[in-house]
Amino acid sequence: MSEKDEEMTVEGTAQEPSNDNVDEEMQEKATQDSDEQDSQEKEFGAAEEVDQVAQLSKELLSEKDKFMRLYAEFENFRRRTAKERIELIGTATGDLMKEILPVLDDFTRAIESNKEVEDIDAVKAGFELLHGKLFKLLGNKGLKPIESKGLDFDPEVHEAIAQIPAPSAKEKGKIIDVVENGYALNEKILRHPKVVVGT
Repeated sequence: MSEKDEEMTVEGTAQEPSNDNVDEEMQEKATQDSDEQDSQEKEFGAAEEVDQVAQLSKELLSEKDKFMRLYAEFENFRRRTAKERIELIGTATGDLMKEILPVLDDFTRAIESNKEVEDIDAVKAGFELLHGKLFKLLGNKGLKPIESKGLDFDPEVHEAIAQIPAPSAKEKGKIIDVVENGYALNEKILRHPKVVVGT
């Protein structure tokens, strides 16, 4: 081999990069690319988490606002209903009082006239008229007396204040006497009759 050929071979060898250097450079580049990709993925994942938290916070505030509005509406409804109920009771009471006033006037006139009346029968008739007028007025409002005498004793309806020996076997467990009348308003018991029961 000539000197010229040797020089060319040496020069060619010097210019060719080694395989080891190429592998290292490729590995470094791959590592950098991988690190950049991981970094981008982390940033993207973190951004997604922030978006989800922000969305959930927004939904929570929206639901809380709806709840507060609903609660306020319910409170207003409750107050309005209570006020209307009080007004209704007041109106009903006022209407009843207006209808009772004429009966009260009759009682006042009867007391005044009884001062000069000597006929006891006239006084009795006057009180019977007043009683009938008041009873009719209350009956028109739904008040009814509870019939008790001679009926079987019912602890759901009657209040027994005494027990006495029954005059006959048929009257055992029945109401012998009524001490205080009971009344019902529109089928609802206002006052239980106080009765004496035969044993």
